[in-house]
Amino acid sequence: MTSTTQRPATLAPPAKAPSWWDRQGDLIMRRPFNEWTFTHMNWLMPVERVPHGGIHRPLPVDPCPLDLTYRFDGGDHTIAELHRRTFTTAFVVLHHGRIVHEAYPGAFAGPRTRMQLFSVSKSVTSILIGIALAEGAIGDVHDRVTDYRPDFAGTAFHETTIAELLTMTSGVGDLEAWDVPDSGIKRFEQAVMGGGDVTQVVRAAPRLAEPGTRFNYSTFDAQLLGWVLESATGMSLAAYAADRLWRHLGADRDAYYWLTRAHPRTAIGAGSFNATARDVARLGLLMADNGVVAGRQIVPRDWVRLSRGNDDPATAVGALGPSGYDHYGYANQWWTLGSASFDAFTALGVHGQYLYIDPSAHVVIVKCSAWPTQDDPRRDLETITALRRIADHFACAR
Repeated sequence: MTSTTQRPATLAPPAKAPSWWDRQGDLIMRRPFNEWTFTHMNWLMPVERVPHGGIHRPLPVDPCPLDLTYRFDGGDHTIAELHRRTFTTAFVVLHHGRIVHEAYPGAFAGPRTRMQLFSVSKSVTSILIGIALAEGAIGDVHDRVTDYRPDFAGTAFHETTIAELLTMTSGVGDLEAWDVPDSGIKRFEQAVMGGGDVTQVVRAAPRLAEPGTRFNYSTFDAQLLGWVLESATGMSLAAYAADRLWRHLGADRDAYYWLTRAHPRTAIGAGSFNATARDVARLGLLMADNGVVAGRQIVPRDWVRLSRGNDDPATAVGALGPSGYDHYGYANQWWTLGSASFDAFTALGVHGQYLYIDPSAHVVIVKCSAWPTQDDPRRDLETITALRRIADHFACAR
C-alpha cells in the first residue's frame, strides 16, 4: 500500500494593516482628538510663519448678548445650542468692526489660539491672487497655468486658465470623496502627510469635463492657484501673504501655513492656513470694507466684488450640482449666497470652518468647529441658517 503526502494549499499572505503613517490623516481628523489637533497643527507638521509685522490694530469690544433663536428642523434653537449641535470651538461676531460677541466652547480654544482653517485657506489664496494681479506679478486671469508652471504641460491642466481655477470649472479631477480610500483627495492627503509627491498626484488628475462648463469642487484647482502665485511672485505663499496682506491687518498673532513632509516642502494653499479666530475676523472685515484697511486699499475693490457673486449660470446659487449644496453658489474661491454684489458670502472649510460676511448688515462671523466628519449637509445648513439669523438681527439693530 502506498501513501502520498498532500501539500498544503498556498495561502495568500494576510493583507497588511494600514500603518499609523498611512492613517495619520484620519486620526488627526477624528473626534474627540480633532479638538486638539485643529489647534496644534504646528506640533504635527512642518510650518512656515506668516509674521504679523509691527502694526497692531486692536478690535474694539462692545459685548452684546445673543439671546436670539433661529428656526431649524421644526424647532427654535439658541446660539448655545448651535455650538453644542455643531461642535463649535471658536465663535466671533463683528458688527461695524466691533466684537459684539465672542465664545470659545472648544476644550483647547481661546482668543490667542490659532485654528486650523482647512479650505478657508482657498479664499485667502484668492485674496492673494487678486493682489498679485493688481501689482502685475500675474498678467491676467485668462493666462494659462502653463504660463507659470510649465511642468503641467501635457497634463489635464494643459489648457486651463487661472479664471477656471478660481471658479473651479477646470473640468479636471473626480468628485472629492473623503470616505473613498483611493479617491484623488485621499491620495492628496496621504502624499501631503506621508511624504509623497504631491505635485505628481495633482499632475495625474484626469479630465472629466470641458473647461468652463461645469462646477466641480476641487482642492487640486486651489492648490494649483497657490503654486501659480509662488511661481509668479518668486516668493513662498507664507512670505507673500505676510508682506502683502497680514502685516497690514493689525493682526494679534503670526499666522502660519503647515507644509508637506516631503522636500521640497510646499504650503497647502488649498487648506493649511492657521490663524486666530479674531484675525480671521479681520480678514472678513477687510472683505466687508471693499479691500480697505485703515484707509489703504489692500485688495482691489473689483476683486472683492467678484468674490461676492457673478452672473455665471454654471456657478449660480443652486446650480453647483453634486459637489455643492443647493443654498450656495461659487465665485473666486468663495461660496456665495445670492446674486447681488452686497449679498452675504462665505469661506468654508471641512469639519465646520466658516468666515461669513454680510456687507449690507456690516456683520462678519467666524465659526471654527470640530465636526466628526469632513462634510455634513445638515450641520452646514443649520450653521448657515443660524449665521443668517445673527446677521439679520444686527442689520435690524443698526
